[in-house]
Amino acid sequence: MSLQKILTAPIETAIATLFDVTVERIEFQATRKDFEGDITMVLFPLLKLIKSSPAELGNKIGNYLVENVPEVEHFNVVAGFLNIVIADAYYINFFNTIKDQDQYGFVAPKPNEKAVMIEYSSPNTNKPLHLGHVRNNLLGYSVAEIIKASGKKVYKTQIINDRGIHICKSMLAWQKFGNGETPESTHLKGDKLVGKYYVAFDKAYKEQIAALVAAGKSEDEAKKQAPIILEAQQMLLDWEAGKPEVVALWKKMNQWVYDGFGETYKNLGVNFDSYYYESNTYLLGKDVVQMGLEKGVFEKDPDGSVWIDLTDEGLDRKIVLRSDGTAVYMTQDIGTAIQRVNDFPDVGGMVYTVGNEQDYHFKVLFLILKKLGFDWSKNLYHLSYGMVDLPSGKMKSREGTVVDADDLIEDMTQTAQQLSEELGKLEGYSPEEKATLYKTIGLGALKYYILKVDPKKRILFNPEESVDFAGNTGPFIQYTYARIQSILRKADTTKGPIDASGLQLHEKEKELLKQIALFPETIQLAADNHSPALIANYTYDLVKEYNSFYQSVSILGEGDAIKKTFRVALSRKVSNIIQSAFGLLGIDVPERM
Repeated sequence: MSLQKILTAPIETAIATLFDVTVERIEFQATRKDFEGDITMVLFPLLKLIKSSPAELGNKIGNYLVENVPEVEHFNVVAGFLNIVIADAYYINFFNTIKDQDQYGFVAPKPNEKAVMIEYSSPNTNKPLHLGHVRNNLLGYSVAEIIKASGKKVYKTQIINDRGIHICKSMLAWQKFGNGETPESTHLKGDKLVGKYYVAFDKAYKEQIAALVAAGKSEDEAKKQAPIILEAQQMLLDWEAGKPEVVALWKKMNQWVYDGFGETYKNLGVNFDSYYYESNTYLLGKDVVQMGLEKGVFEKDPDGSVWIDLTDEGLDRKIVLRSDGTAVYMTQDIGTAIQRVNDFPDVGGMVYTVGNEQDYHFKVLFLILKKLGFDWSKNLYHLSYGMVDLPSGKMKSREGTVVDADDLIEDMTQTAQQLSEELGKLEGYSPEEKATLYKTIGLGALKYYILKVDPKKRILFNPEESVDFAGNTGPFIQYTYARIQSILRKADTTKGPIDASGLQLHEKEKELLKQIALFPETIQLAADNHSPALIANYTYDLVKEYNSFYQSVSILGEGDAIKKTFRVALSRKVSNIIQSAFGLLGIDVPERM
């Protein structure tokens, strides 16, 4: 039980007994580092109800707690704050209850509670995943794991944009310039091969535009009349009409991309429970528009187009069906949301991991679903995130315009290798062990650097800085984990309660236990705020606290058997929490470094 829960009832009783006053809420905060105490009660709100000085009020409540609450050892009053010192026995008992819990801090889902569906990645099938997708995937996956740990059932999903003119551009360019090459014949990942032809289309298109402009056409005319764009538009019409050879080519090239994406997802360490494809969802929502018209949620213009007027909500009018009866993205998203709840009846809310350029779109989407009467619309959340930038010249992509995800992973592994070799601590490692370690460190650096930042903030990602073995970085935390494993390999780590009834805790042991106690509530806060940054920075604080403990007390060299056993067990618990917390971030921890 938390200290707040232990102390609230006795403090309420103390106030009622001493002052004949009933209070609705007791306010606590962490004790400031420069004062003695483990938890602080804020006295100022009570001064409105009780005629007393802060010192008199604090001393009376403090004395009552010392006399009536076994966990309270002593106290001090500073201005309007009652700093409460908790007995060592409380922390030792707390530690004994959690020391052998491998899933400490995690909550099992309650039966019949509604699940949460989390959408992330959602790429186009005309090019490889890039740096923006990396942040998207890391955020979506981590938030899914955190919400799962907080006690909810979670489904991970994505919608793949596998249709449209941009897909036809890659298909047409491959037909024209590909000479039948395949991922197998080129030894190129399928998504990269298809992306190559998307670039080839753009190059040919620009050349045709330039030729038409030179022949006297305006640039706008040239863009519309270039033969290659007209062919791509016809290919899209043929696909929509189900022309067999076009559909066959579309299936073949999309499969190349899916195979390539699968490899990238595996390297990145993310996964999905279900997939939705735009080719199956782009017609969804049209029947909902009719329902909305009947309910008066939508309105039809004279040209036959259908709109929703959200001006009274501070937004604008939004089209949901064109005059020719075709759907827009909003229509599709409405239909897909409804379809997902139909497919997964236990889903009671959804999280959309999409960049902040779509903030307005999701405000409108959620409001439309609310007006249509879907109760679960109140549990929709847009996990909006900022762009990721790189210092110029740090990393070059194959296309020169965007940073390819595979290149980024490879570059991070090489950066980790270079820094590890400079440190020279890998004697006795086999080449295979080194390769695994470099990837673990490199990916850990990348993921931690991105996830430690609040999702809404833009990131300037510096690869070399992220692999630093000191400071608030993934490798620094991984190194501490590996150091603890080294201690545990040399020590007896038998499970079971520790008989430490007479043990007097070192100040650093107590501080470490207080940090350990914060882990469960940090998971809940991170889930409520959809913020892996809270987990990342909690873990850094835990590691800092452990390293301060490690520098201040002897562990394996301690002569007192009870103290030694306790400190080894404490170290083991810290390493368990590091592993759990990093697991929520999708980061592996090495046994040796």
